[in-house]
Amino acid sequence: MSPLLPTTRTVAILAGAAPVAVLVAATAPGAWLAVLALALLVLGLAIVDGLIAGGLESFTVTVPEDAEVGARHRFGFHAQFKSGRRSQVDAALACDPRLAEGGRAVAALAGEGAQAQGEAMFTPVRRGTGAVGTAWLRWTGPLGLGARQHAVAVGREVRVWPNLAAVRSPGLQTFLRDAQFGLIARRIRGEGTQFEALAEYQPGMDRRRIDWKASARHRHLYAKEMETERNNQIVFAFDCGQAMCEPVAGMARIDRAISAALTTAYVALKGGDRVALLGFAARPEALSPFVAGSAQFHRLQRAAAALDYRAEEPNFTLAMATLSARLTRRSLVVVFSDFTDPTSAELMLESVGRLVAHHVVLFVTLADSELEDLAAAAPNELDVLAMAVSADGLLRQRAVVLQRLRQLGVDVIEAPHDRIGTRLLDAYFAIKRKGAIG
Repeated sequence: MSPLLPTTRTVAILAGAAPVAVLVAATAPGAWLAVLALALLVLGLAIVDGLIAGGLESFTVTVPEDAEVGARHRFGFHAQFKSGRRSQVDAALACDPRLAEGGRAVAALAGEGAQAQGEAMFTPVRRGTGAVGTAWLRWTGPLGLGARQHAVAVGREVRVWPNLAAVRSPGLQTFLRDAQFGLIARRIRGEGTQFEALAEYQPGMDRRRIDWKASARHRHLYAKEMETERNNQIVFAFDCGQAMCEPVAGMARIDRAISAALTTAYVALKGGDRVALLGFAARPEALSPFVAGSAQFHRLQRAAAALDYRAEEPNFTLAMATLSARLTRRSLVVVFSDFTDPTSAELMLESVGRLVAHHVVLFVTLADSELEDLAAAAPNELDVLAMAVSADGLLRQRAVVLQRLRQLGVDVIEAPHDRIGTRLLDAYFAIKRKGAIG
């Protein structure tokens, strides 16, 4: 049996009647009973209104098993009533705060007759497993004075994965489909270092590719056609420390980085390269094995989903030393990180610099739009001017660190969160065309 409850309207009426009762008791003591009778009448109407709302036959909640961080998903609600008339039906769901803001999702249900249904949209803000606890259903009678409420234990969990919207995008799928049929391969042929074939020299070809010995034998100019290398090793190393856990546009920096890395990893696997992931904070997390072939992409997705958020400073020295010891051949190492103070930046520069001698290193960081906005703010007030000066100083320090990385031979990508994925793909293709990994 669902309990009867007064609505906000009923409480407001009774609260408004209280000062009236005091006023009547002060001016006409014999008439205060009329106010009491009015209050009892309102309570009686609330009870009757709640009974007219009817009983509940069933209440079900639909919970998705899987979700992606930063993507919109929905909880579904369906109620079946026995009889009665209702003016409003609402549902609420208690869940992990990583699923919905404040750990609560609400929805207004609508329908005809004895059925009502609705949905509550939610956008996960962090990866991991989010628990879904209790769901409440509340329906109000036609007068809006009485309501009934029912609670049910859902006891479900939602697994929140990295966002793969870019991998599923039509543009990327079209690109990969063209590459599969050789259109992209023909376009980049001649820019790698792996010999493919000899072809008759045509005007416009790079004259440095002319094979003079073969041309002398055939008495005609022939040029070497080169092809980009395959079976390269690529490692995506993620700083899981405090700075990377800060949100940008509603999602943690590390989640933005993971989405960009998985997009590039998918393309790399399609192109025949081998990919592994590494997460580190105060100490390195397990380095995933190298996987090959797009059929193994799900292993990278699971490894990325297991990367935790750490409220601690990253140990670049230990992480890069561990990675260097595990790599037995020249590889492309893509480091996703951020820095907030000169000390951590110096340690990062020293550690990343050691990798450059044996590997190709690509450093990726998200542009700090908040600092840029503060630095560009009009100095109308003294507080705003002070923040602008501080922000400008931090941006200058940041630019110095990135320039020092470039001087060490590290390729650097700094871009807004919505362009970091395409910039990373462009850098990957550029490194492949130069044949710098092999």
